[in-house]
Amino acid sequence: MKLHVIFIGNKFVYNKTLKEYVLRKIEQKVDFVDSITYIKESDNTLFLYLEEELNSNNKIIIITTKQMYSTVGKLICTATEDNQVLKNGILIPQKATLFQEKTYLLEYQDSMINVLQVDEGEEMPEVLMFSENSHASCHVFDEDRETTMAILMPIAQSFEVNLNIIEKVSGWLQIDITSNKYGNISKFTDSAKQLLFRNLIVTSNIMEHIISKLEFAQKRVTFAESCTGGLLSYYLTQNNGTSNVFNGSLVTYSNILKENWLAVSSDVLEDKGAVSSEVVSEMSDGALNVSDADYALSVSGIAGDGGGSELKPVGTVYIGVRSKTKHKEEHLHFKGDRNYIQYQSVLYAVKMLLLIDKETFF
Repeated sequence: MKLHVIFIGNKFVYNKTLKEYVLRKIEQKVDFVDSITYIKESDNTLFLYLEEELNSNNKIIIITTKQMYSTVGKLICTATEDNQVLKNGILIPQKATLFQEKTYLLEYQDSMINVLQVDEGEEMPEVLMFSENSHASCHVFDEDRETTMAILMPIAQSFEVNLNIIEKVSGWLQIDITSNKYGNISKFTDSAKQLLFRNLIVTSNIMEHIISKLEFAQKRVTFAESCTGGLLSYYLTQNNGTSNVFNGSLVTYSNILKENWLAVSSDVLEDKGAVSSEVVSEMSDGALNVSDADYALSVSGIAGDGGGSELKPVGTVYIGVRSKTKHKEEHLHFKGDRNYIQYQSVLYAVKMLLLIDKETFF
């Protein structure tokens, strides 16, 4: 069964933060969302759409506003020939099998429907849908797509799972795994890990994996960011447990702060420029010194949309990674708009962190 999330209400169309919060909570419970639909309150086709979805033989999570919660219940009852009843002070379909405050679950034919009322500034009600563990993700580093497929496809066929591979950035493949009717994802990932022991990580959230591994090793990480403007820190700190492994980040956008906060040499800045291998090397060294962390990442580049030159066009990014014993710097050229270049820079920096100490992270 596929999972379809339906947002009903104008707030979910325009309130990006609320929408992202809801999807995070859903994915914590059900692992994978196949499709998402947004419907405004004024949409006259709502009943016909819901009636069709209720007969789709899928799992359906309906997120509604306070104003639409009762209306959606009435429409569901009309489509399923049911009645609304009052339970614990709320009106819900009589055929609902589970219910709590602002959330209920019902089964109709071969479909399963969970309706939730979500309001701004309040904790989201519990998702009553269960996960069948039919989806998982893993990440492969420093292997090309063809080699990865040649290694994994035979065991995917043996354990009856399907693989969908995407390239996050160069040298980082994300593999989404779905099971057939009799598939066994757990045995597939165990076998894949044995074959790609130092190149594969099984997790749906790579930042949570980093936090877990750092905490187990009792190590910490810090960042020195320029063109990413704190985005690297954001991607780490949105996960629980960050405070146990993260010493903080210095966003040194100007040369003055690179010198004063990170002890980057003024001569290096003048001779090589702020966007250079030498500068990100001194940035990571300075970040490691001021934070007393075990690892440091540094990023400096030209995210655009202007500011580039013939020698250093827009998309030029240098990334440095440093541990207590070694360091590495890379020169990249990303394409896209400002935000996409920043995003790619963050992903590549994360990849470099993982690869500088495979003993810890793999």
